[in-house]
Amino acid sequence: MSLNKNLVAQRFAKAGQSYSQHAIVQKQICQNLTVFLQQFCPSTMSRVFEIGCGSGNLTRLIHSSFQIEELILNDLYSDVQKHFNHQQDLKWLIGDIETLAFPQHLDMIVSGSALQWMQDLPRLLKRCNESLIDQGWLCFSTFGPQNLIEIKELTGQGLTYWSIENWKSALTQAGFEILHLSESEAQLYFDSPKAVLQHLKATGVTATAQHRWTKQTLQQFYQDYDRFKHTEGYSLTYHPIYCIARRMK
Repeated sequence: MSLNKNLVAQRFAKAGQSYSQHAIVQKQICQNLTVFLQQFCPSTMSRVFEIGCGSGNLTRLIHSSFQIEELILNDLYSDVQKHFNHQQDLKWLIGDIETLAFPQHLDMIVSGSALQWMQDLPRLLKRCNESLIDQGWLCFSTFGPQNLIEIKELTGQGLTYWSIENWKSALTQAGFEILHLSESEAQLYFDSPKAVLQHLKATGVTATAQHRWTKQTLQQFYQDYDRFKHTEGYSLTYHPIYCIARRMK
């Protein structure tokens, strides 16, 4: 699917204030990724680059968990900078990372729940490899094929997610040694299908939506969502994938 990155930026900018409050799963994913980082990676690094920093959930965790001389942050739109006023020692690279020049001689590239938005992942992985020092680290979380499966089944809309096997193959091909690659599933439950849509809007996840809701299609969606009704409520599935990889010599 072809992505309109400007639309993605607009939707995330719009959700900027509500994201931190509603992105419960994404926050937990950042915490889990940080635990893996602490297990595998050195505690002191010169240059670290974060792709898709958003409102800074992962940034704050790595900032407090590691000694980093230079932390460079990337996101699509400059509005994200307002989430970081208290940190003066940050450098910025704003724009679409698939078209920007990468910083060089990096010790580590990190990314939390952002790589699923990329159009050409093999090329991005190759560029990551080229910008890292020998034995430099590429560490990220992203999402797998079961992510938001309820929405995809009912609307036909959604991103194309790589499986863990896709990642294994692409990372090896791009010159990385994989130290950790795992996946899990998490369900959130809501009181109504309407609450599911409100949650997605508040976290910017509707950034791909080319779905045009009418009163009729909305009612049909609410009705069809009944198949995902459980004792706990209406389910919404998240399928995080975690990776700790190192550039081969």
